Amino acid sequence: MNIKLDSIILYVQNTDLLKLFYVENFNLKVIEEGTAWVLMNAGTINIGLHKIGDQYLEKIETGYQFDNNTKLVFEVDTDIESVRNELLSKKVEMRAIKTFENYDFWLCDGTDPEGNVFQLKCRK
Repeated sequence: MNIKLDSIILYVQNTDLLKLFYVENFNLKVIEEGTAWVLMNAGTINIGLHKIGDQYLEKIETGYQFDNNTKLVFEVDTDIESVRNELLSKKVEMRAIKTFENYDFWLCDGTDPEGNVFQLKCRK
């Protein structure tokens, strides 16, 4: 059996807001879109944004950000500091650039408008 990861789906409050965020900041291409669904291509994998059902949205306070255990990692082929600075200039919440001993990459985490964590990864 040959298995490969095809897509990651995030359940979100506002598909339009997050679509705009990922298209504008990461140049993802929208390949499918509906009233409660957006599928974007991110290279070798797709990222789906699925609107949370109305019965659950009614219970969410305005401005609430979800805690989750998922992180989207985007490998960049340019200077990570310049990418981080560009995102900061767009008011994207970004953390400090870091690395680990004996690790070949620089890393920098950020959050999208609903609090989903993403990471920039750049080869040293």
